[in-house]
Amino acid sequence: MAEAKTPPQPTDSAVRLGLRENWRQFALLILVNAFVGGMVGLERTVVPLLGSEDFKLASTTVIASFIASFGISKAFTNLVSGQLADSWGRKRVLILGWVIGLPVPFLIIWAPSWSWIVSANVLLGISQGFAWSMTVIMKIDLVGPKSRGLAVGLNEFAGYLMVGLTAFLTGWIASETGALRPEPFYLGIGYAVLGLGLSVLLVRDTSEHVRLEAGNHPKVDPVGFKEVFMRTSFRDRNLFAACQAGLVNNLNDGMSWAIFPLFFAARGLGVEPIGVLKAVYPGVWGVMQTITGPLSDRLGRKGLIVWGMWLQAAALFMVAALNGFGWWLGASMLLGLGTAMVYPTLLAAISDVAHPTWRARSLSIYRFWRDLGYAVGALLAGLIGDAFGLAWAIAGVGLLTFLSGVIVAVAMQEAKA
Repeated sequence: MAEAKTPPQPTDSAVRLGLRENWRQFALLILVNAFVGGMVGLERTVVPLLGSEDFKLASTTVIASFIASFGISKAFTNLVSGQLADSWGRKRVLILGWVIGLPVPFLIIWAPSWSWIVSANVLLGISQGFAWSMTVIMKIDLVGPKSRGLAVGLNEFAGYLMVGLTAFLTGWIASETGALRPEPFYLGIGYAVLGLGLSVLLVRDTSEHVRLEAGNHPKVDPVGFKEVFMRTSFRDRNLFAACQAGLVNNLNDGMSWAIFPLFFAARGLGVEPIGVLKAVYPGVWGVMQTITGPLSDRLGRKGLIVWGMWLQAAALFMVAALNGFGWWLGASMLLGLGTAMVYPTLLAAISDVAHPTWRARSLSIYRFWRDLGYAVGALLAGLIGDAFGLAWAIAGVGLLTFLSGVIVAVAMQEAKA
């Protein structure tokens, strides 16, 4: 696809590792990932309300099904994205992600039934599994071992700041127009076109950077996918601790995506203030990762992960127990801060342990477990919400988040980047 326009790839003599040495491509990938994040932000405020208001769905579990479809498809796409990146090249996988994501806003705009929304989210999950995975992996490839936390922090900053901004904009547009669609989703069409165009025309592959870094490590025998999966998921205590924490982190994010708009609406908030609350959480999450990512390079990974999980748990208990926009705004800020402490640090922790020759696969396996949490969280919260009420669903997920932090405190050993 338009390979003739792709800038020439660097030769071995031109390849350097480091943020300063690769700042142009690094900055371009930050911009690309901002558009990737914007595609998720399209759905944070408006889509759950579409389920309850436009499609008249009474079951919280049914409404949450669109997040489950997103999480499952993204998780399994993550699982293969690293293998494809190693065998096919990072850039090609990134472009594939954008091509698959292009129809998503159109499907939501034209959806005559809830099944179309669920189907759109299958495509969105596949798109995110390819595109977001590649922007993370390519930045880690570019900077080398000294600045992984910084690289991941900046990548996730761009993505989740755009999630928050788009969540706010879609809520504001819906409030101004008096309709939940189609106007809020025009943003997504622009994001997809710009992201695809930049990826095709300007992004360069980073395979040479991987080879350069691997040359500075002791040679290892080729490792198969099954071995990498077992090592990442269960056998290595640091990798296991990171995987379960990632799953629970996104479990509570999936719950908030599905439940928070319904919870706040049931307590009298309109679309615009719900959009503000839905924007603050990923907005704080995004911005603070510019601090927590590099901080983990200096202070280590474990403490930030443990305390970040516990801070998230406290924030969820606040949302469930307290009432009023001010309390919920404060809790959303704390939830964003706790997630910012955890999110880039977990990716950096995986990169600390995994050898460059199988790092992409290890990261993809971690992201499989992490993003499976979207489906688990949405469905679990939906079932609890239908049976006991939305406040109990939020508090139950808060308890799981606290226990996940305990597991990290016990199982993870500090490893310097």
